[in-house]
Amino acid sequence: MNILEIKDLEKLAQKKVPKMFFDYVNSGSWTETTYNENVSDFQKIKLRQRVAIDMSNRTLETEMIGQKVAMPMAIAPTGLTGMQRADGEILAAQAAEEFGIPYTLSTMSVCSIEAVAEKTKKPFWFQLYVMKDKKFMERLIDRAKAAKCSALVLTLDLQLLGQRHKDIRNGLSTPPKLVPKHIYQVLTRPAWCMRMLTTKNHFFGNIVGHVDGIKDVRSLGSWIGAQFDQQLDWKEVDWIKKRWGGKLIIKGILDAEDALLAAKTGADAIIVSNHGGRQLDGASSTINILPEIVDKVGKLIEVHIDGGIRSGQDVVKAMCLGAKGTYIGRAFLYGLGALGKEGVTKALEIIKTEADMTMALCGRRDVHDLNHDNIYTQK
Repeated sequence: MNILEIKDLEKLAQKKVPKMFFDYVNSGSWTETTYNENVSDFQKIKLRQRVAIDMSNRTLETEMIGQKVAMPMAIAPTGLTGMQRADGEILAAQAAEEFGIPYTLSTMSVCSIEAVAEKTKKPFWFQLYVMKDKKFMERLIDRAKAAKCSALVLTLDLQLLGQRHKDIRNGLSTPPKLVPKHIYQVLTRPAWCMRMLTTKNHFFGNIVGHVDGIKDVRSLGSWIGAQFDQQLDWKEVDWIKKRWGGKLIIKGILDAEDALLAAKTGADAIIVSNHGGRQLDGASSTINILPEIVDKVGKLIEVHIDGGIRSGQDVVKAMCLGAKGTYIGRAFLYGLGALGKEGVTKALEIIKTEADMTMALCGRRDVHDLNHDNIYTQK
């Protein structure tokens, strides 16, 4: 298969990953309106083509929270990455490290913080959910410190879990339950099965063995379901910031007033995010709300964005609208499910090539020079 775009990796991943895990990636909450608009609203933004301008000696290199990056992008934290491919978090982290961009490990990863740290050479970022078990959170933050993670990405938009119909219909679990439809799905993906048999990473590695009383899949599921903190407020963010003591990125901002409150915490960056359209269905797409948030806090804090980024053109459009960094989730997961570590690298290469060519055709040679002048004004 000639892989030219992220869509090609998506099609290949669908053939190689069991349905329940592919659907976990490829879905949003309720009607999936926000999930779909995250992509379609990027497509509505039109770029300004310029000609007879020197396009030589271009660079996409920049910094995110003071860290040099090969392009303005990081890999977003995604749960169950190790169910797309055996040891998926390790493979993705290695690909990102070699490419020169940050990798963010999810709290709900299959491979643990320690497992990823053991197989990588440079610091990665760690994403934290706010949970009721504060002792567990303290230990999790301390483990991230011990692994020398260079940033903590604090997610605020999961105080309760949005309903994702596909996951419920599929009876999603990690590892899969031994029921006929799951057995069938797994057996129709023999290469996936063989890889899973060669790894010890099958559960939520950051949780199993680190919480008292978690002995099996049932007790793990019950514990997780009861842990998301519906009483989360900004005071708790302050406590986490002090406990962590390093670079802090606040993820899940989709409102200008919340962006201002986040900036006041002293965090290093915010991520404009709607959790990939997996939480509040009917909320704004991230690219649609980005300009308002940049206008409100762009001079106070570094503004990043995730959600709907499937191409280098999307990266360029986000930068034109004031973002200082972008994140991919599904795009790298498609690559991982399709071809493992090589697939993640392929996804990054596709996006970087597209971003470089797009920037050139817009008449820019340096990613820092992209601005509103490179797009047609939105009406």
